[in-house]
Amino acid sequence: MTLTDVIDVLEAAYPPARAESWDAVGLVCGDPALPVSRVLFAVDPVAAVAEEALDWDADLIVTHHPLYLRGTTSVAATTPKGRLLHTLIKHDIALYTAHTNADVANPGVSDALARAVGLVGDLVPLRPFPDDPWRGLGRIGDLPAETTLGAFAERAAAGLPRTSWGIRVAGDESRRVSRVAVSGGAGDSLLATARAAGVDVFLTADLRHHPASEFVEAGGPALIDAAHWATEWPWLDSAASILGSSGINVETRVSATVTDAWTRGY
Repeated sequence: MTLTDVIDVLEAAYPPARAESWDAVGLVCGDPALPVSRVLFAVDPVAAVAEEALDWDADLIVTHHPLYLRGTTSVAATTPKGRLLHTLIKHDIALYTAHTNADVANPGVSDALARAVGLVGDLVPLRPFPDDPWRGLGRIGDLPAETTLGAFAERAAAGLPRTSWGIRVAGDESRRVSRVAVSGGAGDSLLATARAAGVDVFLTADLRHHPASEFVEAGGPALIDAAHWATEWPWLDSAASILGSSGINVETRVSATVTDAWTRGY
């Protein structure tokens, strides 16, 4: 298999045209004609992931987060990103990114998150595309049975990879919940949408104090705030399985390296 073959499968699942205009998705480095036999999936393109790829003899790293979101005039090895690129190119390791196009895909980042925290049945986008009701940001689904907010929070914590951040809950933990909205990554922009959807709880990441406080005070759904990295990590296995089921003859591996920015809580 060549890098082009792998990219064709990924872009069929995560069309680059669905990425936000500010995003930077696609092939970052690598020769499309070179063969690929091992693909490592990770959330972040950072040095620890590059080291894992080297140790495993990976030919390609697929990450969720882009390496460069803003333009650059230099990839000199005087910066962490420049050093990363030098390492990858020196060892013929390609880097490919699927970011906001993976967020809105079906299945995408939020589908994997929803399943990881225990949602069952059909999932629908929290904010669907006007031209495609099955694609869009976030997902809404149901728990197997009504439970308390506290019990669901425990289930969510058990279903997500552990980080120093853990999860935070806003709301009465005895509150009954059954209908849940989730969104992988930063979810501040979807607070009003979650309220309008009439869900019992909204699980996402990177919620700020004032928007969260005002949301709860106004009688919105309960909130669960998890680590950004943890809410996106479940997607890696989903993306790897897409390659596996495509007939592409490559070995895949999901990185277990925790690359969340926060390393310890006190």
